[in-house]
Amino acid sequence: MCLVNAIDNAAAILYNIASSVARDQEMNNHKLVIYHNPRCSKSRETLQLLEDRELNPEIINYLDEPPSPRELKKIIALLGVTARDLMRTTEPVYRDADLDDDSLSDEEIIEAICEYPALLQRPIVVFGDRAVIGRPPARVLDIVA
Repeated sequence: MCLVNAIDNAAAILYNIASSVARDQEMNNHKLVIYHNPRCSKSRETLQLLEDRELNPEIINYLDEPPSPRELKKIIALLGVTARDLMRTTEPVYRDADLDDDSLSDEEIIEAICEYPALLQRPIVVFGDRAVIGRPPARVLDIVA
């Protein structure tokens, strides 16, 4: 039974790695991607805004498929922000994991976002070499127009 669980875990890890690599390649191919949380009203509004314009982004439910550290670094660079700027400081895990520590490095913050994807600002829309946080949702039109 333990061997079966180990194989299942390994398969899940390999799937996540493959998905992450594929998403990284897609970000370089001018594909429209939204890191989406369906429970978030701003994320739903942003997605609707894109779909109303017949722009059908790839939807990544980042709570189920968290971005890899490599993806996050690329998103941070495209947004022109710091890793800390990408964190939702109102999430309970932010306080629980002591992430308000100013001495944390970008690498440590990125690791925390990967471990606790609810920390990721949302929604994030990536289109080729441009990205924006959809707050307010209309900001996404700046990169797709």
